[in-house]
Amino acid sequence: QVQLVESGGGLVQAGGSLRLSCAASGGSGSDYAMGWFRQGPGKDREFVAAVSWTGTNRYYTEAVKGRFTISRDNAKNTVYLEMNSLKPEDTAVYYCAAGYYVDYTPRRSDEYPYWGQGTQVTVSS
Repeated sequence: QVQLVESGGGLVQAGGSLRLSCAASGGSGSDYAMGWFRQGPGKDREFVAAVSWTGTNRYYTEAVKGRFTISRDNAKNTVYLEMNSLKPEDTAVYYCAAGYYVDYTPRRSDEYPYWGQGTQVTVSS
């Protein structure tokens, strides 16, 4: 059982930056893929970014490519989402997710069994 705790959300003006963190605990080792999803007001939860357990493979939804960077530090059991050039449409609750996959990095929410509680990101115009 993996427990995930997100932090780093907040209120920022358009064009600004935030760095989200997700600390994992309770799992056996660090061989799990991790992803970030978000759910905006009145919207479904959507994929944002994912990283393989080695950190080698990274995937992004088109809307954040070039602006967001996902990374992980397995020594700290933590995954990060660096968000730059933020836009009002990035406003959402951001969720961290994890799943034990060795040669695969999921991008669908139903492929991740472990979830954090979410952190609010609000971008003002």
